[in-house]
Amino acid sequence: MIARLMKNEDTQKKWKRFTANRLAVASTWLMLLALFFSFTAEFWANSKPLYLRYQGKSYFPVLVSYHPTEFGVDKTMVTNYRDIELDVNRGDRILWPLIKWDPFESNKTVSVYPAAPSEDNWLGTDDRGRDILTRLLYGLRYSITFAVAVWLITFVVGTVLGGMMGYFGGGVDFWGQRIVEVLSTVPQFFLLIIIISIFQPTLFLLILLSSLFGWISISYYVRGEYLKNRKKEFVEAARALGAGHARIFFKHLLPNSLSPIITFSPFVIAGNITALASLDYLGFGLTPPTPSWGELLNQAQKHFSEGWWLAAYPSLALFLTLTMLSLIGEGVRDAMDPKD
Repeated sequence: MIARLMKNEDTQKKWKRFTANRLAVASTWLMLLALFFSFTAEFWANSKPLYLRYQGKSYFPVLVSYHPTEFGVDKTMVTNYRDIELDVNRGDRILWPLIKWDPFESNKTVSVYPAAPSEDNWLGTDDRGRDILTRLLYGLRYSITFAVAVWLITFVVGTVLGGMMGYFGGGVDFWGQRIVEVLSTVPQFFLLIIIISIFQPTLFLLILLSSLFGWISISYYVRGEYLKNRKKEFVEAARALGAGHARIFFKHLLPNSLSPIITFSPFVIAGNITALASLDYLGFGLTPPTPSWGELLNQAQKHFSEGWWLAAYPSLALFLTLTMLSLIGEGVRDAMDPKD
């Protein structure tokens, strides 16, 4: 299907317009690179070695959990690979990730938290001694998962409901619009905070609750596209050939009504990242100690005088991510512009 789309002349024109925007292309590659490092963060930031050679045996702690007795330790249930005594003469060796901290581990060698950037913690630590760079890296994973999941759910629901109102018109459109107008008056963010304060927030619950009203805005645009396209010749031809409502709705109208969905997607994903950071900052987001950019910003407010890095680096990460998504969105918007 993708190969067929790329052979389409209109799709090729849109792709050329997008690639002509160098900032959008560069932002896309940088965003993909950041996501790659985030979703493979265990190989770049972890307190478990990538490879360990001990007493003639090979171990891969980053992939497999080993009991401490494997390394001659019987006083604990959790293996601390930093305390394993290696004998280079017998061939013992260890290969660590680039960053030797996991997102939940505190650096106990420093006396004061939060600790300033150092050789051990390149971007410093938070108020519990955890490495900031590691938590930023893992935090992007949760942010983008939340943002994309909410985008996917809201756009599917908004497309179906908005499309139904635009396609059928009449009473379906009239009463559907009245319901949408009522729901759009609800203070969504405050209602979300109230509901989350009642339940234990999890990533799944946050995605579900954030999707309750997110579909409303896209339904307006999809409804307009269906209203515009439903009387066109290709729809009348499909109806004359005996095509049913489902076939016309999904096969003929939907592909020709995707412009607003594709155009708004990067901006909506950026907005969802901001929403999660806001919830985490206010204390209604992901449950601690889950790595979170908003939670780091909340710490920055409490410790700004003694820990400027708590504000600087999470803010920079958030700024760069939103900027890249905005530039990608502008490239997509220009590519989808029918006037070009």
